Amino acid sequence: MSKPILHIGNKNYSSWSMRPWLALKWGRLAFEERLIPLGGPHYGKSANPEIQAVSPSGKVPVLQVGAHTIWDSLAICEWAGEQAPSLWPADPLIRAQARSAACEMHAGFAALRRDLSMNIRRRAGARALKEDTAGDIARVQELWADLLAQHGDRGPWLFGARSIADAMFAPICTRFRTYDVAISPVARTYCDTLFADQAFQDWEADAVAEPWTIDVTDAL
Repeated sequence: MSKPILHIGNKNYSSWSMRPWLALKWGRLAFEERLIPLGGPHYGKSANPEIQAVSPSGKVPVLQVGAHTIWDSLAICEWAGEQAPSLWPADPLIRAQARSAACEMHAGFAALRRDLSMNIRRRAGARALKEDTAGDIARVQELWADLLAQHGDRGPWLFGARSIADAMFAPICTRFRTYDVAISPVARTYCDTLFADQAFQDWEADAVAEPWTIDVTDAL
């Protein structure tokens, strides 16, 4: 059987693409990567035909496994977790807690994502934040601190070892760095753990080297 194919967007901007990519890498799962550049004059105004050709939703990431297509970030991560069970905690209750954290990220923090879009190679100065954005930032830090307090004796990740929950929150760390967000020492140490990870560094290096830009995101 041929390797699964993960279709992703620009590594500098596509936070949803980063999440399953990290999960697949952390699970040591072989896959082929195909990048579809996002942006251009019609970005956000019309469908991208390259993406539509592979994605039922018209969005990336998309994972093709043989004749089957998985077209949601968390669903791709769940597939990876079934192939590599170490991507979730072994204990059923802690695993449910990790899924709760991953799902909260998947479904929430809309204000943070709206105002602090992922832009890995950019460094912007600190700025005044809207109330709902500040609330999202506070909730992220509260969640991280709670999980690290519970599981920190097992290792530096949210549940001790790297998990899908960490993959889901990885782009948030890059946002805090990009926009110079003031965060707690606990949150900063957690983000430093991610930044030191080899798979993340490989993604980051590719993002920095990309030739594409998305003006609407760079203007945030």
